[in-house]
Amino acid sequence: QENEIKLLTAEIEHLKNFGCLGVSPSLEGLRDENAKLKYRLNFLRKSLQEERSKAAKSMININNCLQEIFGAAIQAAYPDLENPPLVVTPSQQPKFGDYQCNSAMGITQILLKTKEQKVSPREIAEKIAKNIPANECIEKVEIAGPGFINVHLRKDFVSKQLSSLLMNGVQPPAVGKRKKVVVDFSSPNIAKEMHVGHLRSTIIGESMCRLFEFAGYDVLRLNHLGDWGTQFGMLIAHLQDKFPDYLTVSPPIGDLQAFYKESKRRFDTEEEFKKRAYQCVVLLQSKNPDFIKAWELICDVSRKEFQKIYNCLDITLVERGESFYHDMMKDIVKEFEDKGFVQVDDGRKIVFVPGFPVPLTIMKSDGGYTYDTSDLAALKHRLHEEKADILIYVVDSGQSVHLQTVFAAGQMIGWYDPKVTRVAHAAFGVVLGEDKKKFKTRSGDTVRLIDLLEEGLKRAMDKLKDKERDKVLTAEELKAAQTSVAFGCIKYADLSHNRLNDYVFSFDKMLDDRGNTAAYLLYAFTRIRAIARLANINEQMLRKAAREEVLILDHEKEWKLGKCILRFPEILQKILEDLLLHTLCDYLYELATTFTEFYDNCYCVEKDRQSGQIVKVNMWRLLLCEATATVMAKGFDILGIKPVQRM
Repeated sequence: QENEIKLLTAEIEHLKNFGCLGVSPSLEGLRDENAKLKYRLNFLRKSLQEERSKAAKSMININNCLQEIFGAAIQAAYPDLENPPLVVTPSQQPKFGDYQCNSAMGITQILLKTKEQKVSPREIAEKIAKNIPANECIEKVEIAGPGFINVHLRKDFVSKQLSSLLMNGVQPPAVGKRKKVVVDFSSPNIAKEMHVGHLRSTIIGESMCRLFEFAGYDVLRLNHLGDWGTQFGMLIAHLQDKFPDYLTVSPPIGDLQAFYKESKRRFDTEEEFKKRAYQCVVLLQSKNPDFIKAWELICDVSRKEFQKIYNCLDITLVERGESFYHDMMKDIVKEFEDKGFVQVDDGRKIVFVPGFPVPLTIMKSDGGYTYDTSDLAALKHRLHEEKADILIYVVDSGQSVHLQTVFAAGQMIGWYDPKVTRVAHAAFGVVLGEDKKKFKTRSGDTVRLIDLLEEGLKRAMDKLKDKERDKVLTAEELKAAQTSVAFGCIKYADLSHNRLNDYVFSFDKMLDDRGNTAAYLLYAFTRIRAIARLANINEQMLRKAAREEVLILDHEKEWKLGKCILRFPEILQKILEDLLLHTLCDYLYELATTFTEFYDNCYCVEKDRQSGQIVKVNMWRLLLCEATATVMAKGFDILGIKPVQRM
């Protein structure tokens, strides 16, 4: 933007002196051109100003700052090295400082390989340390062991960042150009109930969207419903038999699951019904209005059931099922044919993608399309019509080979360049029961998601009553605590596990208020929020203190907590790169336990032992409590967890 402003300013000067690109246009044309350029210049200046003010309020990613500092130091010390390793991590123990730069060992190897120079890592570390540029965050560095550079941060720098956080709230780290992100998640099938298998995609996808939105991206949340295909033939045929006047009277399909099972049983056992079902598919695909109406009725019943679950879990989605892409599929087949990628195998049209053993079937021998065709159509639409810069599919690991083949086919035909556009499969493992087998009911059926959520509500209320919360909370507060704990625990239990692994679903574990659970974190958060309230310090007083007080970080536990709070942007940056949300859960748990250490060792509010009267309020410590709670609240928001004021 700064460069464009310089160029535009020069161009306006050039216009003033007449002659645009060596041609002498009419005076009016010149005025017009001049006005356009000035408008563009003002727009750019304004947007640059906005960017700068936003950046000034953003939380600083300390790790990134240190990487820039050490990057410059390595460049100055070894200007001939191309892409030297840059490794900066938080220190695990206070005696090794606050952060460590571990680049010296890697540089030793490079010098040995490329220049045949044998230099000790310690010598390299000393040279890097000597070339560290002037900066506002490093107090001192020490060389330790074979060449680790231990970094000690400046207290006033950390204190200033905490004050900024308290005054501006948790502002996202600056991410540069506003990019478009499309996330495909949840994606249940019409006429089938959502089961526990849909839980992971729905929870993980929602949380990813919240993170990208917080970071300033333009996010489109897509629900790729299974709302098209041959199964609709049997459903419509069954609908016609059971509710012959469906076109004029809305059919009272109460239990769609039972309706689906009945039609499937008839399809498998009645030859005449099976034939009719196939005819219904043909009529539906040719857009016969009566059959479209029947299809819409069935979809609406499902939609209402899905929405109940989305409301419970606070999920927002834009529905765009397979039917949306149906009219595009013919062109997809033609495009692959025109480019010579299609082979015919026993009447089917197939596409082999280099590196993948199983081909994509883009047209069946009867002329029908497949999931492969609709997934290719969806990929192209998201890239070309939605203009996605980042495209994420939150789909179980079992679909991995299929999706990688579809992505590779998209690259092969030239729809996108992976160096420019990021297309990723955020895969996840299955939900297991406590017997470590696939999570099923006692009768061996898949667990219905709505039953699971209702069981969660019941168990959360039992837990609150065990703790006698019903005696101290109003009915309204108790209800809020129940939904917060029930749905918070179900979400957190999922998100706190590495999504790539299978995870064991256990209500007892997730409702335990000890250890890394939502129950523990929600309780810790409520306690932190209560500290200022019990000291009669209101929000206005805290805001005033944030502007005027210097946060003293002399006690080792204050220092540890202050640094932990400021690691939040680093954590978010890492997740934006690897899409692993359990890192945020681990961080929130670390923050809560670090806070407990601080609170046990540092008095925030001092009371008279006899009377219990407040003698002294250590305001800077209350501000540390407030900063902790502010970061925790934003972490909860990204995870889709709603804390409560009283618990």
